[in-house]
Amino acid sequence: MFIGIDHGTTAMRFSSGDAEFKISREEARDFSADDLARLAPLDEIEGIAVCYSMGDGISALTGIERVRNRGVISREGAGKHIGGGTRVYDAIRESGLPAVVIPGLHRASPTDPRFKAYSHQSSPEKIGILYEVVHDLGDDVVVCDASSNTVTLLVTAGRITGAFDACVFAPGTRHGALDVDAIRRIDRGESTANDAFLHAGVDYTVPSDLRTETMAMFAAMECASMLLLNPGAEVALAGSMAPAIAPRVKELLSRNVTVYDEWCASRGLARIARDVFLGATDILGLAVER
Repeated sequence: MFIGIDHGTTAMRFSSGDAEFKISREEARDFSADDLARLAPLDEIEGIAVCYSMGDGISALTGIERVRNRGVISREGAGKHIGGGTRVYDAIRESGLPAVVIPGLHRASPTDPRFKAYSHQSSPEKIGILYEVVHDLGDDVVVCDASSNTVTLLVTAGRITGAFDACVFAPGTRHGALDVDAIRRIDRGESTANDAFLHAGVDYTVPSDLRTETMAMFAAMECASMLLLNPGAEVALAGSMAPAIAPRVKELLSRNVTVYDEWCASRGLARIARDVFLGATDILGLAVER
């Protein structure tokens, strides 16, 4: 049995590919490795793929016992810090169960160097989403994960080309890029940069009747940008907002869009765990170092 663990913005999702459960990040502060028995007896778990925060301290899928500082440069920066993800990661590491840590995408990643104009491209759980979509749709895909934040990624010929991170382009419901007003508030000392990021989503910036339409427009724009680099790629949407924005994104792009549910990341991560622990040395162009 192989398990994927999705460290999402609001919840931790656990999947074996056949079964799943989720807990809020607040509830995750009480997590124990024994909780994995909800998916399979612990002695039947052959491998786990786990994510943590931005994953910017590693660039390869790495055995958990080899990872320092949970695979991050620092816990400071863009994001909400609760403690649940830390507890889950530490419980898996301390359990002795075989586990691999998934990297984020950043300047040390083997992506198109033009994307490295920005320091960070994607957090690790998006790799799980990509892997699941590539399994279904083939080796050329654009995937937009739209929920609390919006992140869009491109795979070309089975390798990750690059991604737009949440604080660069399209807003999510809660988080988004810092605009001129946000920069001015920060300069006046009225807000930290992280707090401004956490309140730059459409729930805070546009009227309620325009929120879904706004997210759809920006999601389609990110997808269209990626399609400039790979015009024949299939397009997929994931995340909690995917069903709501899909009809408009399809209309704006004039092409079919495949929609995935909230379990896409954890299922894809379970698929990664299976392939890594069965001997894969490369996942979408990312090296495996066990």
